[in-house]
Amino acid sequence: MVVNFNGHSGQQAAEKAYRTLERMLVTLELAPGSVTTEGQLIDRLGMGRTPVREAIQRLAWEGLMEVRPRAGIAVRPLNASDWLKVIEARRGIEVAMARAAARFITGDTAARFRDAAVQIQKAVVAGNIVAFLEADKNVDETMAAAADNPFAASMAAPLQTHCRRFWYRYQADSGLAYAAEQHVRVIRAVLDEDEKAAMREAEALMRLLRKHAEAASRL
Repeated sequence: MVVNFNGHSGQQAAEKAYRTLERMLVTLELAPGSVTTEGQLIDRLGMGRTPVREAIQRLAWEGLMEVRPRAGIAVRPLNASDWLKVIEARRGIEVAMARAAARFITGDTAARFRDAAVQIQKAVVAGNIVAFLEADKNVDETMAAAADNPFAASMAAPLQTHCRRFWYRYQADSGLAYAAEQHVRVIRAVLDEDEKAAMREAEALMRLLRKHAEAASRL
């Protein structure tokens, strides 16, 4: 039997590569519709081939990249009308997870929610859009942990990333404070263990995003 002593470190490297590439996609550092290569991404990340390849495969499965044999790696274009489709797919999952989170929240996830709320507020004060997006991802991951439903979480995560990417492109300049306020409302309802309020505030957040998406589709 061969024992792999590098398994954990390999997983960490793959997760780091994934998060770095995901951030580059969300903030459009990897431009929508552009084509790159595995080698170019390895050079940009300064990481090994295996973790970068695993990250690319994961992002391709999530619909953010397309691996084209012998033709490079295409970054998914941004079509404003697709944002509405993302929100429609995401809405029911988010409401269900908020309800479950309010029901099953633990001391650990409550502490993570409070930290995320502080991160959101600091990002707004600083006007730091990237920090806000990182805090938003933290909220999403904490919601998934609190809801304790890996099936819902696996469906929600790619949609959340797509939504952040659209939001950065079409709304970031004017919607930071309002979006932050609604996120905090969701967090507060979950911390209060109020299932109905958590569902209501999650629904309100989805309506807010839909409003932005409808405006973007008219541009």
